[in-house]
Amino acid sequence: MIIKFLLNSLSYNFTAKTPFYFVRNIQSRNMSKKALVLLAEGAEEMEAVISIDVLRRGGIDVAVAGVPNKIPIQCSRGVIVNPTISIDEAKVNGPYDVVVLPGGLQGAKNLGANEAVGAILKEQEKSGRLIAAICAAPALVLKAHGIAEGRNVTSYPSFEKELTSNGKYHYSQEKVVVDGNITTSRGPGTALDFSLSLVSQLMGKEKASEIAKALLVPY
Repeated sequence: MIIKFLLNSLSYNFTAKTPFYFVRNIQSRNMSKKALVLLAEGAEEMEAVISIDVLRRGGIDVAVAGVPNKIPIQCSRGVIVNPTISIDEAKVNGPYDVVVLPGGLQGAKNLGANEAVGAILKEQEKSGRLIAAICAAPALVLKAHGIAEGRNVTSYPSFEKELTSNGKYHYSQEKVVVDGNITTSRGPGTALDFSLSLVSQLMGKEKASEIAKALLVPY
């Protein structure tokens, strides 16, 4: 009965002999994806806003969580961003297909010092779902919460020594580094590449290429 319902609900030419795990995987890809962008005072606004914008263009449901609460966040260059939820709401509204961590020196420090952020990231890592960090966030958020140890990562260039000093991270100078469920990137100038990579991972390369073409961005 359940299999018949699933087969009828999908626009694919399946038969009753189609493996159930295949049906389930196709259904999963058609379900709405959810992203959580964590935002604290001092965040880098380009990295935050470009990530939010591109993910939404990709058809992903994006929640912006204010840390420590749902108040307007002043970013590093004075841009004000209004969160859609608080960090406490974010903890109970999951799971999320990806958790995104913008950089910005003070913003990343604030995320790195927040226990609720650490709890969300540890659960995300344990589940194998995506975690994405850019600029200062790999060093000041991932490292602070013990996330992605042993992985290949990148960051804003000035944080390379901080990530490599204890031997727990393998550093790359690529614009975007994807290692399993961990995606990292370098800074404001790579925010589009970073965001398009996330769309590609969640929605497929064709969707990412479609967005890049509309934005007049080589991809």
